[in-house]
Amino acid sequence: MSEETPGKTPETGAATPQAATGAEAGVSSPSAPPSRPGGRPAGGPGGRPSGGPGGRGKFFRRKKVCKFCTEKIDAIPYRDVRLLQGFVAERGKIVPRRLTGVCTTHQRRLTRAIKQARNIALLPFATRH
Repeated sequence: MSEETPGKTPETGAATPQAATGAEAGVSSPSAPPSRPGGRPAGGPGGRPSGGPGGRGKFFRRKKVCKFCTEKIDAIPYRDVRLLQGFVAERGKIVPRRLTGVCTTHQRRLTRAIKQARNIALLPFATRH
């Protein structure tokens, strides 16, 4: 313990400010993106900036319009399996509104029609896996 290593104080063994490098002192290089807690780089997947031109804000996404409102369909028939399959995922789950763009009232009617079609075996409850 009597040996002194250059750059370390004898009592604590901590590095002196002269011996600390940029990485040890917490200084990031100008080319590296700023980090978030958890060690992941900021921005989108792969370190890309989130957003469109200039990396500012979210990218523009078109507002989804309800298919049933535009086509003026009031009653959603439970017998129309081809129509209902477009709103059921591959594993048999009902796809949520935020993904399909269906309005609230038609999503409720759609859910009821899918459940009726499942009960009379026109649509599967789940797929085998």
